[in-house]
Amino acid sequence: MTEKHGDPLPDPPPNTAAPYHDHLGLGIAEWRDGYCRMVCDTADHHANRSGIVHGGVLLSLMDQAAAFAGLYCPLPGRVRRAVTLDLDCRFTGQAVLGRRLSAEGRVVTAGRNVFFARTEIRDETGVLVAYGSSTHRYREGSGDPNGVPE
Repeated sequence: MTEKHGDPLPDPPPNTAAPYHDHLGLGIAEWRDGYCRMVCDTADHHANRSGIVHGGVLLSLMDQAAAFAGLYCPLPGRVRRAVTLDLDCRFTGQAVLGRRLSAEGRVVTAGRNVFFARTEIRDETGVLVAYGSSTHRYREGSGDPNGVPE
């Protein structure tokens, strides 16, 4: 099997696993303060009735990339969490099954309790398939860049 550019990190950061996202096959490929790139290798189980990637997969990928962009915590044994308050998405093209999708989430601005992000999703050929913006509220203690104990 050949490696694709932007493979998920071989050792995912602690406290990033979520059963739903694992089920979809979402993986973190790059993560730093204010930025997260997530990938998803699409397959038949991601299809809608029209034979293209279901919009719910794109929304999940967008939501997760945006949230993680605002939740980076470099300290071992600590974590940051948030809930999504609003997610606005525009589908700009069809996501073809069998192609890797890559979502880049970036924090636009952040306050003590809330942060705002923008996200773009492209397929492996560089085609923009969706973009959007979102609002997230930090869970208790997670507004601090040092996070909270795990």
